[in-house]
Amino acid sequence: MVNFFLLILIYSGIYALMAIGQNLITGYTGMLSLCQAGFFAIGSYVTAILATSLGWSLWATLPVAALLSAMFGVLIGLPTLRLKGDYLAIATLGFGEIVRNVLNNWDSLTGGPMGIQRIPMATIFSFTINPYKKWAFLALVILIVVISYYLFERLGRSRMGRALQAIRDDEIAAASMGINVTKYKVWAFAIGASVAGIAGSLQSVFSLSVTPNSYTFMVSIMVLCMVVLGGMGNFAAVILGAFIIQLISYFPQLTGLSSVIPPQFKQILFGLILVVMMIWRPQGIIGVRSYRVGQKKSKAKGAK
Repeated sequence: MVNFFLLILIYSGIYALMAIGQNLITGYTGMLSLCQAGFFAIGSYVTAILATSLGWSLWATLPVAALLSAMFGVLIGLPTLRLKGDYLAIATLGFGEIVRNVLNNWDSLTGGPMGIQRIPMATIFSFTINPYKKWAFLALVILIVVISYYLFERLGRSRMGRALQAIRDDEIAAASMGINVTKYKVWAFAIGASVAGIAGSLQSVFSLSVTPNSYTFMVSIMVLCMVVLGGMGNFAAVILGAFIIQLISYFPQLTGLSSVIPPQFKQILFGLILVVMMIWRPQGIIGVRSYRVGQKKSKAKGAK
């Protein structure tokens, strides 16, 4: 039972990284993207290919996975900037499916449907982080999540974060105030994709194998549920949302009801979560956090 709960925590951390990136794209910029699974897959396969073919370590493949995922984020971001709402969601969903089909059919590089097996374990200072002994790997995941949270919180408080919120609230007004909407949207896609690529790298060295069927449309839906459930525009909230969604996903196995509850029930449950949250509490469990210019100054004046 302890090992199984550690497994939930590890996957919560991996998915929390994707949710942080999704939050920047959807929660801050207001773009409904459904291609985090594609960036996740790119990061996983970059690490798997470089580690098995060239003998690279996790730490050498992480920046490559992040950079390559960011490049694909730019490639998908540029042609879809004029799309909004449902049209943007369909276009980004198509990108995720394209990535999965390429991985499924490029046998010489990706191994096709069989994927890539026997990925080397991660090491740090000659210490092997064995995924079967989950405490060490959990510590690694927590460390990367904390660093990512800190960096994205700083980003949210920065000029770029305020510009993204302005674009989300009113794109026309933001452009009229001199904000380069195209540049900031592309940056949001690139940064959000890069952190999903890092999550993919962690996934590959944890499972020690990758297959295309692990990166389906439902992965993107799960990540979107995490953002909506926790609170769009709040990075701490989406980490909580990631934990709750993972707990729900593994609830049948955790309670021994996997033989009673069918696997398809999970998909129905995610849809219900989105509908209920949009009706009952659209701001999420914790709610939206916004950073306003001069907020601290106004508080200080009020205190005087």
